Amino acid sequence: MKSKRLKILYVITKGNWGGAQRYVFDLATSLSTLSPEKFDVAVAYGSGDILPKRLMEHDIRTIQVYGLQRDINPLLDVKSFFELVKIFKEEQPDIVHLNTSKIGGIGSLAARIAGVPKIIFTGHGWAWNEDRSLPSKIFIIAAHWLTIHFCHKTIAVCHDVKRQIKNLPFIMDKKIVVIPNGINEITFEEKAAARLKIGGGSEKIWVGTIAELHKNKGLDILIDAFAATNHESHNAALYIIGEGEERKNLEKQAKMLGLANRIHFAGFIKDASKLLKAFDVFALSSRTEAFPYVLLEAGLAQLPIVASSVGGIPELIKHLKTGLLTKRGDKNELASALELLITDSALVAEMSHRVRKEVENNYSKELMVEKTLSVYNSK
Repeated sequence: MKSKRLKILYVITKGNWGGAQRYVFDLATSLSTLSPEKFDVAVAYGSGDILPKRLMEHDIRTIQVYGLQRDINPLLDVKSFFELVKIFKEEQPDIVHLNTSKIGGIGSLAARIAGVPKIIFTGHGWAWNEDRSLPSKIFIIAAHWLTIHFCHKTIAVCHDVKRQIKNLPFIMDKKIVVIPNGINEITFEEKAAARLKIGGGSEKIWVGTIAELHKNKGLDILIDAFAATNHESHNAALYIIGEGEERKNLEKQAKMLGLANRIHFAGFIKDASKLLKAFDVFALSSRTEAFPYVLLEAGLAQLPIVASSVGGIPELIKHLKTGLLTKRGDKNELASALELLITDSALVAEMSHRVRKEVENNYSKELMVEKTLSVYNSK
């Protein structure tokens, strides 16, 4: 007799492309490829079309939840809630795996009402770390608290994410498990070819980053820090790959600093991680983070890394060992770190080798999938 396949429904607020979407894509495609006879996988999502297009390329079934969006909208949120209840009752999944804060709240309650046997939530970071009003932060904390209580297990993508949530009242430590993001080996383009694809100039030193152009990513801090380096004497330029709402403000900032010819906005590039070797230095100046995939990718590319000491970043980047850490929002400290990475080739070689080994040994996609399956199979 043929055994029943485990039916898993992943749910995420937006169908664009970011760390949380990458996480859902990797889990869904891995399980579907690993044992199609064991797993029946589908993904439900709100606005955005990049994630569903990529999933359909791998024959993963997708379900759009109309009206589901990141911003709070009472009317649309209520509509999305009832639509999720309907989807869960029709699909009858064995496991609903929720991702991102918004869907964690309404999705966990909807799954409870629909009688889903197991509800998993992955914390990709907590929204109260963003620049918000105190009442808003209190509301968000309460919503996360309810999410964790409604779910059977919560996965934290780094120890810092777990640390921040486990101290809330009546949160049971055993309900939260840490499973870091993981990636596979990447086929990188060689430096010259990668630079041509990005479409850059002839500068000798490329400081680069890949990030959504959002305030949380602190790209304004990075621009100020780059401006404070000896970029002319180094013949250095800053390349920013990514798109987002802050683009006009950042371009204006670069122009006001007189650096429009040395700070290049490359826009969104599909599979941008393959072009990482175009850079000589990788910088991540985020104001808030959980455990970003892009640092794992930069580590595999064996790049010297400087990153702000927020979230789970210090779990990978050990100062002066696997990279450099700077205080959140400190443009002067970031400028000094960029100077050091541009000029100290011996330190760069040592740290770059170490960070690659760290990623290879401890942050593989296979390990992430294996540990996640253990959560699915746990009592």
